[in-house]
Amino acid sequence: MPQQTDIEIARDAKKAPIVEIGQRLGIGAEDMIPYGHDKAKVRQGFIQDLNGRENGKLILVTAVSPTPAGEGKTTTTVGLGDGLNRIGKQAMICIREASLGPNFGMKGGAAGGGFAQIVPMEDMNLHFTGDFHAITSAHALLSAMIDNHIYWGNAEDIDTRRVVWRRVVDMNDRALRQITTSLGGVSNGFPRETGFDITVASEVMAILCLARDLDDLETRLGRIIVAYRRDKSPVYARDIKAQGAMAVLLKDALQPNLVQTLEQNPAFVHGGPFANIAHGCNSVMATTTALKLADYVVTEAGFGADLGAEKFMDIKCRKAGLEPAAVVIVATIRALKMNGGVAKEALTQEDVAAVERGCANLGRHIENVKSFGVPVVVAINHFVADTDVEVAAVQSYSEGHGVEAIVSRHWAEGGAGAETLAQKVAELADSGAAHFAPLYPDEMPLFEKIVTVAKRIYRADEVLADAKIRNQLKEWEAAGYGNLPVCMAKTQYSFSTDPNLRGAPTGHSVPLREVRLSAGAGFVVAICGEIMTMPGLPRHPAAESIHLNDKGDIEGLF
Repeated sequence: MPQQTDIEIARDAKKAPIVEIGQRLGIGAEDMIPYGHDKAKVRQGFIQDLNGRENGKLILVTAVSPTPAGEGKTTTTVGLGDGLNRIGKQAMICIREASLGPNFGMKGGAAGGGFAQIVPMEDMNLHFTGDFHAITSAHALLSAMIDNHIYWGNAEDIDTRRVVWRRVVDMNDRALRQITTSLGGVSNGFPRETGFDITVASEVMAILCLARDLDDLETRLGRIIVAYRRDKSPVYARDIKAQGAMAVLLKDALQPNLVQTLEQNPAFVHGGPFANIAHGCNSVMATTTALKLADYVVTEAGFGADLGAEKFMDIKCRKAGLEPAAVVIVATIRALKMNGGVAKEALTQEDVAAVERGCANLGRHIENVKSFGVPVVVAINHFVADTDVEVAAVQSYSEGHGVEAIVSRHWAEGGAGAETLAQKVAELADSGAAHFAPLYPDEMPLFEKIVTVAKRIYRADEVLADAKIRNQLKEWEAAGYGNLPVCMAKTQYSFSTDPNLRGAPTGHSVPLREVRLSAGAGFVVAICGEIMTMPGLPRHPAAESIHLNDKGDIEGLF
């Protein structure tokens, strides 16, 4: 069992030179762009040459609804990947990059934990290879070009009241949610109201994560709707000639980042949209490349299965033509207790009744994932306070839903602690039992898609939307966007839009506050309840404890 912190374990890791990791996958040194000795980007040309190779099996790791007790979804993803390699399978891991906002806020890092981590942990949780900075810069360039176009005569006749392109920064800063720009006189432009989102909610992030290659990236960037004219016709990024320069800023960021686990197994860490306010999946480029290089690819989607897994299936798999072979739902005894009504302070006390109550949340996720036609296994991410009788309760409950629940000890034991889980996952993936289908067809009207997700995944009774929102959706359908999937922006803590309503609530309504058209990414964002596309910092952010020690090493990251 680890006595060290995550960052201490990561710092003690024996890393192989990244060129060696790449060569094991068949990537030559000439096809890698090293960022130091322990991380590298894979060249676009190499990736294109992989076309025609057979794909490996795609395995999704998702989870129960998150709680402050922690679920360990990324930790399980890493542990499972290591476990598959330990049992003789050729496996790769694909996860998202970490955003600075939550790193310095409440969530902390996103590289796994204990002895199931991806390294270099500090780099991954900070600036890494600069992808997020490139996305922020490309987004900012478009923002600047819009206002500059208006300033120099407004040849596209943009209605300054209908500029829909907001700004972004990769930090939790609630003060920027709503702002007024261009104050200070004629030379500064025309004042207007706008606001900031966090970078991971940017359409540029979504585009980078869904693009197949550089040409597709530039085409998608050109399709971004930035504003509307007085006749309500859309103005695209290509209309102000922004897409080429944006693609230039993103050309390196589009290439997947190759790193390694503590056990020197290969991993792509690339892209990072949140699942509560964006589509929550790592890049298509990373996933499709990994599928050509490995027999099994373990990836994750953000937060619980009602958000990350649904968007993985309905957006990423639909757009990229992917078919998952198996799904792992991560649960912890602690999280199930909290979903069963136990306070965080009492989680170390045995409480089988609370576990059984909380299992309703797990059961809802199992049913939802199975509805996509993919076989499921439950991974019980083991904590030291878990008792045998509590674990048995989860296993019995899962068996009643037709799935196996397997205890996994990867946090304490690394890949060795995940071998049993790996055996089961490989068995499911190889069984051919998957018959994947998205939740709704492309031709379904947009509002019906939103209602379908709300009723079938959230178990809501209704979606509340005023006439303005419904009419906006109909206008987009008339403009040719009716075949797009929907990306639900909703609290991650509950199936409902009330973050305090844990477990498996029914009889609730989903209030639809706003809809946004992401024409470049290729989906419609439905903002529900009080969810914010720019988070704020908690009362005591993690940043208060992050510092450099006397040796110049980083402390406080987790």
